[in-house]
Amino acid sequence: METHYGLPLNLPVEASAHARQLDNLTAIVHWFMIVLFVGWGIFFAYSLFRFRKGRNPVASYEGAKGHFSTYGEAAVVLVEVILLVAFAVPIWAARVGTLPDEQNAVRVRIVAEQFAWNAQYPGADGVFGRTDSKLVTAGMNPLGLDPSDPAGKDDVVTLNQLHLPVGRKVLINLSSKDVIHSFFLPQMRVKQDAIPGQVIPIWFEPTLVTPPENSLPGCAVTKTCWEIACAQLCGITHYRMRGFYQIHDAAGYEQWLSENAPKVAAAPVAAN
Repeated sequence: METHYGLPLNLPVEASAHARQLDNLTAIVHWFMIVLFVGWGIFFAYSLFRFRKGRNPVASYEGAKGHFSTYGEAAVVLVEVILLVAFAVPIWAARVGTLPDEQNAVRVRIVAEQFAWNAQYPGADGVFGRTDSKLVTAGMNPLGLDPSDPAGKDDVVTLNQLHLPVGRKVLINLSSKDVIHSFFLPQMRVKQDAIPGQVIPIWFEPTLVTPPENSLPGCAVTKTCWEIACAQLCGITHYRMRGFYQIHDAAGYEQWLSENAPKVAAAPVAAN
């Protein structure tokens, strides 16, 4: 359990560079709501006592003439503006205003569909293979990869599995084939709607390798992973849209890429 500003939030473990900022903001908002709850509760109790029937047997149609409630509401609005302008907007702008350099980032293309997550990694050439919606077939070619494109012959494609390295920026291009889904990585503090017809870039930097104790049914061979959730009701079997992701150390990630890269046949050697 992570604790911020003395308030236990029971949030998932912080595993990305920006997680602490978001958790701190969440803690501040919770403290603010506690103060509001206690403050308005005290005011309500005072009003019940101050304007009780025994002290006010005759109704007063003029009402209270103080400005306490006005000042209180103005203070609440001021705090909300500060939270929005000084905290929320800068955090949001930092995530969407500038994307990491593609040359140094780990790039992944994720396409959501009812009810699965399809992931594509560029191969050693660093270029995504061409895709065509006319080539999409359920099960065999869910991404519509063009087999005639040389750039795609070394691409790594996974279903409901996402593997990433620790300590490197990750740039994901997110889209959907059918309806609106929501790509949610709780430990990374990442949540983004996948919208049909749009490719939405999201990025984050993992800071923690997935602990060995995180063993979930349905994981890859290692059985060490966190869950990819769809946070948007997307159909009658939305509950089945469950994926898994694992953060590796540098060596582990390179090993995973090597083991899952397509076996490209070597060109025949011409006879002398």
